[in-house]
Amino acid sequence: MSETTVTVLFFARLREELETDRLTLPVSPGDTVGDVLSRLAARGGRWAQLQGDQPVMIAVNQTMARPGTALSGDDEVAFFPPVTGG
Repeated sequence: MSETTVTVLFFARLREELETDRLTLPVSPGDTVGDVLSRLAARGGRWAQLQGDQPVMIAVNQTMARPGTALSGDDEVAFFPPVTGG
């Protein structure tokens, strides 16, 4: 059985602060976006901000999503800071 993976993209200040624009991560059946966020935040340091006081916006396959959104293999998950008006 081959490993199922998702591509995780980071945009704007997240890309700069995490010093990467993409990762490929393994996922298991039933994993959600929240599970991916938790795993990344558990890396500590600057990664902890993914579950900190400043929420991140989420898109799965270019559609806005929530932490409870289920993932399947080959999904593209994007995290980016909230858009602010001004």
